[in-house]
Amino acid sequence: MSSEHSAAQQPAASHAASAGFESISYEKRDAVAWVTLNRPAVLNAYSVRMRDELYEALAAVRDDPDVRALVLRGAGRAFCAGADLSEFGTAPSPTIGRRIRFARDVWALLGELAVPSVAALHGFAFGSGLELALLCDLRLAAEGTLLGLPEAGLGLIPAAGGTQTLPRATRLGAALDLVLTGRRVDAAEALRLGIVSRVVPPEQLAAEAEALAAWLAALDPAAVRAARRAVRDGAELPLAEGLRLEARLAAGLRGRAHEQECDA
Repeated sequence: MSSEHSAAQQPAASHAASAGFESISYEKRDAVAWVTLNRPAVLNAYSVRMRDELYEALAAVRDDPDVRALVLRGAGRAFCAGADLSEFGTAPSPTIGRRIRFARDVWALLGELAVPSVAALHGFAFGSGLELALLCDLRLAAEGTLLGLPEAGLGLIPAAGGTQTLPRATRLGAALDLVLTGRRVDAAEALRLGIVSRVVPPEQLAAEAEALAAWLAALDPAAVRAARRAVRDGAELPLAEGLRLEARLAAGLRGRAHEQECDA
């Protein structure tokens, strides 16, 4: 991938010293929160500092009633090339390395946000990077993006949710293929497998993410929460129970609408 091609995908490194962040940037544009992984010199490798700062930024998203959507992206040439092995890879043991990594559970915080989330992928989304993206509701990928989970080749497994979120995004056989072989797939194949929602030209990625997030932010928050719960929770239930959940959520929205009409 040429540097010219990469530069069209995302802005240069974002500087957020005023917010106290070094490895990410955080900003609000109207009702959309933008969180940018910001270690471009190392392809946004996931470090302990990034973990801590992501936790802080996502907690801000969670606690801000004015935020109605989230965009997660990467600065420079990649979304995220995976864990920073100079930190996690030098722990006394893989177990200790994982313990350090999960001291602040970014993964649960991202997955449990009440607002819809969009991952804007470009360059590389490997390991922890892909796992972060899989916890988002929607994933846009620039043409040419490479995605993969290389952990098995390192004597590990994807343990930031990848073994659970990937088969929920694609087929079981495809998930096993990617987890066991560690092979990389490009954006086009990821789209066919259902791992990403849309593939766009690199120069349009930021605009597409912004437009999608703005659309989500403009929707009725109660309806968005109900729809996400129906799909996410319903996927874990037998069909009959899932249909009952959907009916309860739909009835709740109708009741709320009726109350609003009566109050008008």
